[in-house]
Amino acid sequence: MLLACLLAALAIAFFPLETHSQLPVIRFVRDPDTAPDFKLKDLDGHDLSLEPLKGKVVLLNFWATWCGPCRVEIPSLILLQNRYKDRLQIVGMDVDDDDESVVREVVKNESINYPVALTSPEVRMAYGGIGALPTLFVINTEGRIVQKHVGLYNPALYETEVRALLGMPVAAKVETFEDTGEIFLKHADRATMLPGVDMTALTPEQRAIVLHKLNAENCTCGCKFTLAQCRIYDPPCKFSQDRAAAIVKEVSASSEKAKPQAPAESSAPLSTPSSP
Repeated sequence: MLLACLLAALAIAFFPLETHSQLPVIRFVRDPDTAPDFKLKDLDGHDLSLEPLKGKVVLLNFWATWCGPCRVEIPSLILLQNRYKDRLQIVGMDVDDDDESVVREVVKNESINYPVALTSPEVRMAYGGIGALPTLFVINTEGRIVQKHVGLYNPALYETEVRALLGMPVAAKVETFEDTGEIFLKHADRATMLPGVDMTALTPEQRAIVLHKLNAENCTCGCKFTLAQCRIYDPPCKFSQDRAAAIVKEVSASSEKAKPQAPAESSAPLSTPSSP
């Protein structure tokens, strides 16, 4: 009972609400993709993969020792692992640390109680490249990714998601959404809006043409993504932003030219009725 009251208080304090009379909302992917599996060794030399973890909720946490927000959230992850140790598995995926001894020192000093592995480039790419840290993937008991969080999030959100996926009571409303690139960039072709792309002045037909072009053309910034994927993955990218704006302008202009022209008014003088 005390835990339920605490969760409710944390949810009201930290989740976005229109009014406090409404329940906070957590969102999961409606038709989630299977999490890409991997075969790694954790720092203790044990095999680490996702297949044996089916039946548990998994929080796959990409982090680095030099990342301030990553270090800040470690104590809350430790508490979460302790609280739901039989039904939850947190996995630390260290990236961009060349010296394994540094990672070991942090794991020891922080008393991290979940497995940590050095992440291979192949695993990073399988999960979308990991453009920012921390990035945490929420994986349900069937091994499917139902949510992704980029940046430092309040631990109350993680706990509420874990409880919901385990079928436990939560002080929140659960909604589902279609992945349009927020989880996997391969689904960017489902998006109807993209960061930094203003399509408000376009007709539905023009918007469809623009989105098709953004999904068909690659960005020239070197990211190897389509323009649509780059807008989702890297919103500050000027290459995809400028090219997207040019495409919107081109489609709008070509549609204007294609409009049928109104017939020109005759310059002949109007005839006047003859006098009786």
